[in-house]
Amino acid sequence: MKEEVRLTAWVRGRVQGVGFRWFTRVTALRIGELVGFALNLDDGRVQVVAEGPKDRCEELLEWLRAGDTPGRVDGVTEIWDTPRGGYDGFATR
Repeated sequence: MKEEVRLTAWVRGRVQGVGFRWFTRVTALRIGELVGFALNLDDGRVQVVAEGPKDRCEELLEWLRAGDTPGRVDGVTEIWDTPRGGYDGFATR
C-alpha cells in the first residue's frame, strides 16, 4: 500500500499574477492522485497543499523547485504531515 502524505509548500519569488496557481493545478492533475489547492498569500508567496501518495507529492515538489514554472521561483519551503482529507480535486483559491 502506498504511503499517503500531506505536503504543504510555500513558494517564494514572482509567483503571483503569472498563472502560477493555474499551472500548479494542471501539473497536480497531470501527476494524478493528488487533491488540495494553490493559494495566493498576502505576502506575495503561493501556498500549495497537496495530499496523496508520497511519490506523487514528491513529484509535485520537484516541479515547484525545477524552475519550469510560470514567473520566477526563488525558493520553496515545505513541511510533511499526515493527510487531513476534505478536498475534492485540486483547486485554485
